Amino acid sequence: MKKMEIRGVWLTTTDSKVFHSQQRIAEAMNFLAETGFNVVFPVVWNKAATLYPSQILRQTLGIEIDPFYLGRDPLAEVVTEARRLGLKVIPWFEYGFASSYNLNGGPLLTKKPEWAGRDSQGHLLKKNGFEWLNALDPEVQNFLLSLILEVVKNYDIDGIQGDDRLPALPSEGGYEPGTVERYRQQFGKNPPKNPKDRQWLQWRADILTEFLARLYGEVKVVNPNVLVSMAPNIYDWAFKEYLQDSPAWLKQGLVDIIHPLIYRRDFMSYKGIIDRLINEQFTDVTLPKLAPGILMKLGSYRMSPEYLLQVIEYNRTCGITGEVFFFYEGLREDNNALAKVLRKILESGDSLWF
Repeated sequence: MKKMEIRGVWLTTTDSKVFHSQQRIAEAMNFLAETGFNVVFPVVWNKAATLYPSQILRQTLGIEIDPFYLGRDPLAEVVTEARRLGLKVIPWFEYGFASSYNLNGGPLLTKKPEWAGRDSQGHLLKKNGFEWLNALDPEVQNFLLSLILEVVKNYDIDGIQGDDRLPALPSEGGYEPGTVERYRQQFGKNPPKNPKDRQWLQWRADILTEFLARLYGEVKVVNPNVLVSMAPNIYDWAFKEYLQDSPAWLKQGLVDIIHPLIYRRDFMSYKGIIDRLINEQFTDVTLPKLAPGILMKLGSYRMSPEYLLQVIEYNRTCGITGEVFFFYEGLREDNNALAKVLRKILESGDSLWF
């Protein structure tokens, strides 16, 4: 497999005004192209709303786009401005199977209460502030898949992306009546009360892997050139906490590119995880698919220029040819400090960054 040199960045609606107008989008694309980036990952699904006019959303919720963007199509604007500069566009379905954040399920579960994920007490499934849909429910899966296919069919895009919430489900979940019945039919008993029981973890993770296989297949039927990109959390923490079995995804060929979220704030922690991934999870065949997710900015944190250089240099030493940064605004802080580091590499002709 040819190595894909991915120099990517996530475009968010959180702490960012990039999507506020087409002019801002155009300015961001110009800036990224000048800095040496070649792929953008614009968010298109969060807080139970889309950043493009969606017939699926209208049929399900009665709204067709995040009300903030009514009358516009931010995804179409990103595609137009990115294409102008030769940048690739991979829409990112950020919320995945999460329905809301600290909103008790939000509009989606108000409309579709039967879609709720449940913990062993029967409560609405909630983890780290996010309330969850039941990702094991075929109807819920069909809804997410239809949103993804709608984008693949209607936009000139290069790929689609899931993340630490797609496909995913907090391992505390899976205790909905339908899921319990499904388990009982297969094993003749109720699921274990312990959500971290190894066999129970694997059974639920396998259902999510099957969903990803279906997603991969259906995307490729619409357009075989559209890449399926995933940005899961790091295995096997992600397996135990969110039922993400990324080694199985790689083994079964269900991802074209993968961006494990190595959101560490110092180089030695980052290096330790890269070493483990390379030694334990990736093979010569799958390594070319790896472009780690790097935390550039979160809240008041921003990575230092020194750390940025260390990460890129170490990745290249390991045969990793790209990375994706979270997120765009991290490049713009402190008078574009981090972007200047990348441009300097670009201008020097060093093959680290082009």
